Amino acid sequence: MEPSRKNNENKNVWRQVSRYTTLAMLLPTSIFVGYAIGYLLDKSFGTTWLKILFLLLGIAAGFVELIRQVQKDIRD
Repeated sequence: MEPSRKNNENKNVWRQVSRYTTLAMLLPTSIFVGYAIGYLLDKSFGTTWLKILFLLLGIAAGFVELIRQVQKDIRD
């Protein structure tokens, strides 16, 4: 195998590792941010349901981005 081809394959492997590591952090981060926003709004307005709403929005946002990335990887 040529050295340049092997080097290129190593870069592709590390690129995939970084992409999936980012995805692994994306879902919990989006859930936490959604919950935190809802919690702060609940404290500000004296309600109890905004944290649940924003938690669900954070979950949805994380899954949407996850699905987008998987579809992009399938196309490539």
